[in-house]
Amino acid sequence: MTSLVELRVLEGPNLYFPRAAIKLTLDIGTIAEASDETVLRFARRIGLSTTRPGAPGSGFRQRFAMRAVERLVRAVAQESGTSRLAVRVRPTAEHNQLVVAFPWRNRGRAEALGQAVAHVLDALPSPDVEAAVTAGAAEVAAAAPGARPTTITPRIPVVAVTGTNGKTTTSRMIAHIAQADGKLVGWSNTDGIYIDGELVEAGDYSGPSGAGRVLAHRGVELAVTETARGGILLKGIGLTRNDVSVVTNVTADHLGMQGIDTVDQLAEVKAVVPRITRSSGWSVLNADDPRVLAMRAVIRAQPWVFSRDPDSPAIREVLNSGGRATTVIDGWVTVMRPGADPEPLVELVEVPMTLAGLSRFNVENTLAAASAALAIGISWQSVITGLTSFLPDAEHNPGRMNFFSLPGEVTVVMDLAHNEAGLEALLEIMQGVRRPGSRVLLGLGAVGDRTDELIDTLGEIGAKGSEVVAIGHKQHYLRGRTMDEIDVLLRAGAARVGVVDIETYDTEVACLAALVAGAEAGDVVGLMCHAERQAAYDWIEAHGGTGDDPETLAAKVRVARG
Repeated sequence: MTSLVELRVLEGPNLYFPRAAIKLTLDIGTIAEASDETVLRFARRIGLSTTRPGAPGSGFRQRFAMRAVERLVRAVAQESGTSRLAVRVRPTAEHNQLVVAFPWRNRGRAEALGQAVAHVLDALPSPDVEAAVTAGAAEVAAAAPGARPTTITPRIPVVAVTGTNGKTTTSRMIAHIAQADGKLVGWSNTDGIYIDGELVEAGDYSGPSGAGRVLAHRGVELAVTETARGGILLKGIGLTRNDVSVVTNVTADHLGMQGIDTVDQLAEVKAVVPRITRSSGWSVLNADDPRVLAMRAVIRAQPWVFSRDPDSPAIREVLNSGGRATTVIDGWVTVMRPGADPEPLVELVEVPMTLAGLSRFNVENTLAAASAALAIGISWQSVITGLTSFLPDAEHNPGRMNFFSLPGEVTVVMDLAHNEAGLEALLEIMQGVRRPGSRVLLGLGAVGDRTDELIDTLGEIGAKGSEVVAIGHKQHYLRGRTMDEIDVLLRAGAARVGVVDIETYDTEVACLAALVAGAEAGDVVGLMCHAERQAAYDWIEAHGGTGDDPETLAAKVRVARG
């Protein structure tokens, strides 16, 4: 058995370093179970002359292993001719595994160093472990240098957006505002690469390749990149820096994957984006999310926070330190600067995405987008024009809070709603547009790469927030699960709040059709749509549905409020 579980090459800024790095996942079982005599001999060879390794299998031994592996990497590197190598070591959820990372400039030698470290650990139980360190250093010294990192240094301004919820909507709003300012904008997100509003490459480009493809297009004056956790963890960020960063929020999502098991760890990953914002730029942070606000401790850029509460202590603190803030005062999106009167930008009722202020999450997205646009230097008037012309429809914001009217006075709302916060936001909106006495009917679903707990919780939230619930499966996103597994988990969550009468459909469109067929005048049908967005749009159009314009939405809100 080899001690090397995985060797991953990170091409750009990552969780461990603000530059390209090698990430090793190592099995430290040989250290954990070795005799005291063996580990002490190993420790002396790598320069740990005084140490107490603890008993085999103990927590103290595990901590010794972290220190020893860090020292081993440095020792092999130094003996092969590389001095002053930065090394980071982290434990994992697996008791006998840890992660070690170090920067690289020459891929061949860096990979050889990773392999050499694993070979030394493999040799630990034998008397030859001391010679294995020497042999490993020789292998590294003899390795071909190999390629250099491909991280791109941007030639144009870049706005990078990350977060758990709202990053796609926020990045689309920023790009739309920049277009209103007359700029040729390129942006990348989970749908693809867009140049000047036109989709030029379909696919999930929220990783490092998205930024590179945007910057490769000639004529682009501003890049807006959506940066997801997966790309940061698996490949690193594709750019050396950004000019403005935005962090919308951090909530539970994709936990239990790639070594990220807690929300605090997820926040560390998201913090990579503002950490590489240039010192003369701005980091736009959600002041109402403690984990996001805490990122002020790791940024070099100036802080620009946003909050729905103008009296937030975070706003006061940031303004006192010379930063800026965007908030809501008397129903107006308002910018605050140190030592100046608040500057009203636009009234919330004039921003279609907020549904007259009804959508709490889209109010936050509006504040974030306005902050980023102003921070990157877009004119005041263009920000107003962009915010008031960006609509919650299939053209401007596909798959996010899209509203439709169907014959029989039935409203349909489609949204990704892929986690707890997203589903709560969808239900909040549905409640805000349903007529008094009418019902909320929910098409519930989940993708397979979520924890059992999260899928179960989605079932509970959905059942609690609606009068009728049905399950519409996402066959293209089962990701290793079966529909039956997901069905059982969703039903278990719903049963916890007393809902057991649930129909199941193999597709999202079939679920939508069934709910609409059972809806009455004034009812609101919501669909958690992930896999069949275009098919759902086509079904709605074929059945006489039309997208709601801002006036129609405002009228529904007024009726809902009585």
